[in-house]
Amino acid sequence: MTHILTRRRLVPAVALTLALTALTGPVATGAAAAGPRAGASLPASDRPVVAALERYAHPLRTTDPGAPGGDLAAFATMTRGAKIVGVGEVSHGSGELFAMKDRLLRQLVAREGFSAFAMEINWSAAARLDAYVRTGEGDLRQIMGEEFQDAYALLDTEEFFRLFSWVREHNRTAARPVRIVGMDFADVNPAQYERVLTWAGRHEPALVPELRTRYAALRALPGGVGERLAAYGALPLAERGTMARDAGAAYRLLAEAGERDPWVLQEARVISQMATSYAFDGDDPAQALAANRHRDRTMAENAVWWQRRTGDKIVVSAHNGHVTYEAALPTVFPVTMGRDLRELVGREYLAVGTSLYRGEYRARTATGEAGVFGAGPAAPGSNEHTLDQVRHRDFYVDLRAAGRDPVAGGWLDTARPTFLIPGRHPNRPTAPLALGKGFDIVVHLHEVGASAPLPRRP
Repeated sequence: MTHILTRRRLVPAVALTLALTALTGPVATGAAAAGPRAGASLPASDRPVVAALERYAHPLRTTDPGAPGGDLAAFATMTRGAKIVGVGEVSHGSGELFAMKDRLLRQLVAREGFSAFAMEINWSAAARLDAYVRTGEGDLRQIMGEEFQDAYALLDTEEFFRLFSWVREHNRTAARPVRIVGMDFADVNPAQYERVLTWAGRHEPALVPELRTRYAALRALPGGVGERLAAYGALPLAERGTMARDAGAAYRLLAEAGERDPWVLQEARVISQMATSYAFDGDDPAQALAANRHRDRTMAENAVWWQRRTGDKIVVSAHNGHVTYEAALPTVFPVTMGRDLRELVGREYLAVGTSLYRGEYRARTATGEAGVFGAGPAAPGSNEHTLDQVRHRDFYVDLRAAGRDPVAGGWLDTARPTFLIPGRHPNRPTAPLALGKGFDIVVHLHEVGASAPLPRRP
């Protein structure tokens, strides 16, 4: 999820969506407008661009994760050599986007040996999901309901339930299991503190009293993700600063101990990352900018830590605004996770953006409730309007290859209004982005529907 830290609580960064340059405003709740593809309104200057893009576009037969994957053979080839593939989502609430990620994950596991799925979710939430997909421990529906709260509630969907269920079934017989990784850190659940303290009690017992002291205020936060987020954000800034210093001191204590465990150190590092994020003053524009910079950099570092520690090739799942190389909103998110990943691992990172011409998405309103809203049709002059003229209804295109074409290259390197739909509504859903500078590959879908909330058991 996309967040900024305000003085009193952690909220999605769409509070800052007035910074977006709107091309098309949100349409009324309900189905997206119907109508033909917009070829008749395509400027004559863009027709050679479409012809050039078609030379590099591959049709996408379906977004159904269980469908045969012959149409994705070229996609798998495009990712060859990458150890981290970031797959974006243009909105946090469109079902076909989530299903597409599931389908791409399955194909990259089967064809290219990928073995981890890293998400824009809390590290401790992913630890529970990872235990489930490896061992069957816990009830998946309950885990998702308990961990995907507040801004993360948009991920509590049937689409992700199906993805995690597939990973669990795959892992029953796989020689190398697929792991679930959390790159984010807005919340740490009690089990994470206990893992750190339990290890210290067994291997460095002299550290336990100080670790308990340093973690006391954090462990005293109320139970439940939503409750902890609200309670933590409501604390005075000075108190949050003290908690951040204590968490940092606890990490250093473990890092300098005679015996060290890399997994325990990473868990303590994530606790410190979280506490640091709450120590920024969101009422100060410079501090708010620094908080967003801290988050993107840290998510990149967590993904790279996992890849280097395990050797897993990773599919990274996050919003387009994070996986891209190019900041569409530099005054809000100055450097993206994608740019950091490219800096950290070079060409071993590959950025895949998703695109839509029109459709529906789920988003949270100012009251915190989720609703279904519409986006598009994309207006003339936007990236999506031109992409939608390619002869395939849905397709993917290697922008690196297309960019070498002099006609397509100039178009790809020019910033145009592009859907970048936040997790809150009302919003302004577009921002200027040059696709060729932002992504290596784009998957374009003509129309999407809203994601399906996961029903709770009675």
